[in-house]
Amino acid sequence: MNRLLLIDDDQELCELLNRWLTQEGFQVTACHEAAGARQALAAQAPEAVVLDVMLPDGSGLELLKQLRSEHPDLPVLMLSARGEPLDRILGLELGADDYLAKPCDPRELTARLRAVLRRTVPAPASSQLELGDLSFSPNRGVVSIGEHDVPLTLSESRLLEALLRQPGEPVDKQALAQLALGRKLTLYDRSLDMHVSNLRKKLGPHPDGRPRILALRSRGYYYAQ
Repeated sequence: MNRLLLIDDDQELCELLNRWLTQEGFQVTACHEAAGARQALAAQAPEAVVLDVMLPDGSGLELLKQLRSEHPDLPVLMLSARGEPLDRILGLELGADDYLAKPCDPRELTARLRAVLRRTVPAPASSQLELGDLSFSPNRGVVSIGEHDVPLTLSESRLLEALLRQPGEPVDKQALAQLALGRKLTLYDRSLDMHVSNLRKKLGPHPDGRPRILALRSRGYYYAQ
C-alpha cells in the first residue's frame, strides 16, 4: 500500500477521500492543520502528499516550501477550493508536482496520484548524463552544475532527463507531460511550462550566457548544447 499524507482542514472531505483512497489501496494519514502535518512528516515517511493551499494555522504554500527544502523528491499534489490561476501558478512555482481544484472527482485524484507514484519507481540503472558543465544522474534526482549540486523535484528530474536524452532535438510538449507529469496536458494547462520555468531557474544559463532550455513554437522544448 502506498503511504499518503492528506493535509486539508475540511474534515468531511478528508473522511470522504480517506474512505475512497483506502478502498483504492492507499494507506492514508489525514491532518487538518500545518502543525499536525509537520509532526506526521517527522513520524513517518509518506510516499506522496496531498496538500491544501488554505490551512487554519498557516499557508499550505509555506508548508510546501518546507517540504521542498527537506524532501525535494517527495511528490506533492496541491488540492484547493481556490481555483484562481495565481494559486495554481504559485503552487507550481514552489515545486508542487500537480494541482487539482476542489471539488474534484476522487477518481481523478486517484489517477493523478498513481501517475506521480509510477514515476517514483526506481528506473533501471541509468548512465550518467553529461553535457558541458552539467552532470546528471537520473536515479539521484540531483544535477551538478560545475561544482554545485542542485536538488530537483521529481517532475523536474524526469523533465531534465527527457531533454538530455536527445540534446538539441525538440521534445513534444505532450510527450514531456507524460514523462514529467504522468498525464496528458489539458486545455489551458500550464503545468509543464511552469516546471520548465522552474528548471531553467535552477540550472541557470550556460557559462557563456546562452539559455540551456529553449522552446520551439508548436514543437516543444529542447536542451541547447
